[in-house]
Amino acid sequence: MNKVKILVEGFGHKEENYKIVSPSVVLVETDKFKIIVDPGLNRKKLLESLEKENIKTGDINFVFLTHNHLDHCALTGIFENAIILDDDTQYLQNGEIKAQEKNILGEGIEIISTPGHDQFHGSMVVKTEDMGTVVMAGDVFWWRDDMEPSKDYETLINLEDPFYKDLAILKESRKKILEVADYIIPGHGKMFKNLNKK
Repeated sequence: MNKVKILVEGFGHKEENYKIVSPSVVLVETDKFKIIVDPGLNRKKLLESLEKENIKTGDINFVFLTHNHLDHCALTGIFENAIILDDDTQYLQNGEIKAQEKNILGEGIEIISTPGHDQFHGSMVVKTEDMGTVVMAGDVFWWRDDMEPSKDYETLINLEDPFYKDLAILKESRKKILEVADYIIPGHGKMFKNLNKK
């Protein structure tokens, strides 16, 4: 059965003249595969987290990038055997690029298109036994450490995002995730239970 574990909890806060950020880095394990979602840019923290799980970089079969902002994808290359996935394409280590195959990650895992924050943004939907449906939403949902947004529907749909590319499309992506998720792992911030699922 599919398992989801947060290796690095995402955060973001602002100092006087700069920001300090790290995305949520997630390990998804299936009966066949080990998948990293958004490896981020904190090499030390990521490698320490993998070591705690007794996993080497070469053990990872896939890396899924929710989007190509460098804070989410800078460490992609350390996974020497992984196929890299984005919202609709797979990139192999030999340089081959091809369309993503349906069910490439196995039963109960789906990559859905969730543009708005970035025009090429995807989210991973994972069905689990213990938590129901968990969505790794990337920056469809995110907040700084000094923000504690309420989890009600309207607040989540209208979360501030100063980096959005298309606000109307972003709101539609948020609605799409809120329809299916039991738990949501945002790009930056703590995982939360979705109280709005119908």
